[in-house]
Amino acid sequence: MTGFQGQVNQYPAPAVAGDFASANPRASVLGGPGQFVAGAAGVNTGLFAWSDANGVVLNTAASGAPTGFVHRDHQALQMNLLAQAGINIPQGMPVTLHSAGDFWVQTSTAATPGQKIFAKLADGSACTGAAGATIAGFVETKWYVPPGFSCNAGELTKMSSWV
Repeated sequence: MTGFQGQVNQYPAPAVAGDFASANPRASVLGGPGQFVAGAAGVNTGLFAWSDANGVVLNTAASGAPTGFVHRDHQALQMNLLAQAGINIPQGMPVTLHSAGDFWVQTSTAATPGQKIFAKLADGSACTGAAGATIAGFVETKWYVPPGFSCNAGELTKMSSWV
């Protein structure tokens, strides 16, 4: 992610990974005051994340479905000297996890309508696949690619939790 323009595209980008993709209802994961905070490596926005019993949130997990998706609501801070932009929420900072809604997500695979979204256990990134499929290193989520949206590998597509 860069903060300064480095190229000119024919069309503007539709969004940034983690942006809301519609005005449909959305829901946050319920937690108490100060419940969810970024863990040791921080938490990157636009990815899936897991929370432990103490509310420490990471973009990694050993197994299981993610606790939620990290929306890009400008909670990330620019902590690296001379870097142009950042998507990392530093350790100890509050994190909002979303359990439902429509979001823009970057997938490592081509996406077609109806495919399920899978979360990578190693970093929270997304790929697509058939419902019920087994993809090594990934776990199936409740999110899917909605009708009318597709993308090539490495591009943005919309994902939805609404049926």
